[in-house]
Amino acid sequence: MSRGTVSSGTEWEAHVGYSRAVAVDGQVHVAGTTPVDEGGEVVGEGPYEQTKAALDIVDGALKEAGASVSDVVRTRMYVTDIDDYEAVGRAHSEVFDEVRPAATMVEVSRLVDEELCVEVEATAVVTD
Repeated sequence: MSRGTVSSGTEWEAHVGYSRAVAVDGQVHVAGTTPVDEGGEVVGEGPYEQTKAALDIVDGALKEAGASVSDVVRTRMYVTDIDDYEAVGRAHSEVFDEVRPAATMVEVSRLVDEELCVEVEATAVVTD
């Protein structure tokens, strides 16, 4: 079994004990990803911009783990207001339109920072 991890270097990874992504036996599992920059600041105002920023971070983690957006088979989106589904869905569609992974979007009561309105997880399968 092969296993590799990807770190974004944020304080949360060491504090909570997780990796941005874990690659194991042809699969890449990207942890719940919020639109937060290296300094811990929230990136983007509103659900569309935050989703785009979170998906950019997911894309970077996938690439570092040897996968790409086209390898994604599953996404999960956690939103603090389900009425934002159209904006979040539009950003998701712009990235995954041709890929069409299985996807779930659910409303949660809150995320780790009150400014955050979306968190995204992804699973990729690399067939090479």
